Amino acid sequence: MSGFDTLLIANRGEIAARIARTARAMGYRTVGVYSAADADAPYLDAFDEAVAIGPAAAVSSYLSIGRLIDAARRTAADAVHPGYGFLAESAAFAEACVAAGLVWIGPPSAVLRRMGDKASAKRAMEAAGVRCVPGVAAAGRSDRELAAAARELGMPVLVKAAAGGGGRGMRRVERASDLAAALRESRREAEAAFGSGELLVERALDGVRHVEIQVLFDTHGHGVHLGERDCSAQRRHQKIVEESPSPALDSETSAAIGRRSVEAAGKAGYVGAGTLEYLVAADGSFHFLEMNPRLQVEHPVTELVTGLDLVELQLGVAAGEPLALRQDDVALRGHAIEARLYAEDPDQGFLPQSGTLARWQPGVGEGVRIDHALRSGTRVSPDYDPLLAKIVSCGRDREEARRRLLRAIERTRALGIVTNKAFLLDLLETEVFAAGEVTTDFVERWWGDHAGRSDPPDIVPALAALVLSGAARRALNDAGPGAALPWAITLDGGGRAVEIRGVRVPGALRLDVAGVAHQVELVAIGDGEITYRHDGVRRTTFFAREGDAVWIEAGRSAARYEAVATRAVAAGAAGNDGELRAPMAAQVVAVPVEPGDRVEAGACLVVLRAMKLEHRVVAPRAARVGDVLVEPGEQVAFRQVLLRLEPLEEQRVEAQRVAR
Repeated sequence: MSGFDTLLIANRGEIAARIARTARAMGYRTVGVYSAADADAPYLDAFDEAVAIGPAAAVSSYLSIGRLIDAARRTAADAVHPGYGFLAESAAFAEACVAAGLVWIGPPSAVLRRMGDKASAKRAMEAAGVRCVPGVAAAGRSDRELAAAARELGMPVLVKAAAGGGGRGMRRVERASDLAAALRESRREAEAAFGSGELLVERALDGVRHVEIQVLFDTHGHGVHLGERDCSAQRRHQKIVEESPSPALDSETSAAIGRRSVEAAGKAGYVGAGTLEYLVAADGSFHFLEMNPRLQVEHPVTELVTGLDLVELQLGVAAGEPLALRQDDVALRGHAIEARLYAEDPDQGFLPQSGTLARWQPGVGEGVRIDHALRSGTRVSPDYDPLLAKIVSCGRDREEARRRLLRAIERTRALGIVTNKAFLLDLLETEVFAAGEVTTDFVERWWGDHAGRSDPPDIVPALAALVLSGAARRALNDAGPGAALPWAITLDGGGRAVEIRGVRVPGALRLDVAGVAHQVELVAIGDGEITYRHDGVRRTTFFAREGDAVWIEAGRSAARYEAVATRAVAAGAAGNDGELRAPMAAQVVAVPVEPGDRVEAGACLVVLRAMKLEHRVVAPRAARVGDVLVEPGEQVAFRQVLLRLEPLEEQRVEAQRVAR
């Protein structure tokens, strides 16, 4: 007997749907949960039943142990899978499930306390003889104690949440003067994401690889590792591209790290699937970083190179089955790479984005797997992580996997929200990535020089004008008295007004974009796509219309254009001097200034929280604070005015002098 029949999946989005897919294939009944923000989310279609567990705020829904246990009781679920994030590493949740008579799909609570907390895990690994990244490995320290430890370690340091992962509650600190603010912000962010504000500090190491080992243990003391994953491509200390095997490790180093990981996890009494993470130096030496006692976001790359289903193995372990695998049975075949498609704006410091996904079309292909829970019209909430989908490819070797991944990302349509699609394509095409030489500090160094260089080509606003004006359909149909007449439309593309004029010429349309002429021959226009010839090349462009606006994608560039009156755009731009607006829909966490305060350039004016991360709105210049229009706890919309800045007296005097 399996010991359980109905599985409650205490998570949301793509991971909840992915776990349900395997569980249902194994014959289990599945139960999902959803907050008010997810009431119509596509992932709910994966379950036999789904239970409402509270409002959008995670602390009152996905982080509420009582509501999750009640959902299991109401649906007669007898097992719980926590997925990743939220309560996946919570010993208190594991204990509550067991106390309620539920089978917990994960390590026992004692192991979660020992290995789920980064500080405790480092102590356990040091006791097992594994070198750790230098740092403070003791929870419960005050800010004063952590600051003293940071000074002893020497700058730069990383301030990290002791519980959870994904870059939440993590800050790199270059100067001792910035440490107090980093500790304060990290505690607040960690508390919101994981329900624990415990922190630790570590020395920040640059020029290293981030390599992790996937382990699996049954309840009979037998364990194996399933090879390594390289997760060195990161931004904001969060992984964005992962692969297996690591291009940086030779077979001897890989075997050594795998062997030590199994030994250390075994000594800790580990059960289930987990990942031990390391920083690997250029000389092959490695230091333990942390353990994630749960399923990882990037587990699909391991599944593709081993042919194993990690969720199936997790469920078998939880049912008490012995692992049939021996270490010699595990072989990595070929190569797999995963890229995370996020709703975020790389050109704005990777700010999370929210809104409605007007068009979603995954780019399927040979050797491609896309894990997602989306459809056209899905609402992307500011309350949760901005991960949209995981696009994964495999091939006979790394280069084939990389090419397949590029094509899959290119063919993926995600219109209606700014995403990191173009950023991912650019990253995968860098010489450093192609050569397999990415280190943990590469992405932010490279992007610092690269950001903002991917403006759409001139033809893109012209195509947007064809859609919004209706000229494309009129020209193709050649019907109606206005088919050949000159027409004009003014578009606002991200705050910049551009006028497009068009006229029918023999066999084509001539489009004038800000004085630059393009001749376009239309081939077809369908539901969300235009096929055309331009400069002798036939292409298809994809679009999603939203009333008087259109999202349009040409090549790897996607942009939003809105039909407006020229004078309205100019007036809007002229009236905003001194107004600081919200860069995203978010919750106000703190407002550390008051009307009348003098602030210098770069001073923090408002702290916002969106998608589990905090963001600081800073002063663009020295100024005096005028009206403060928001307060902590308030929800603000994208572009909502937060406060107004007034020029300093000396700035007024100088402006008057220049004017004279």
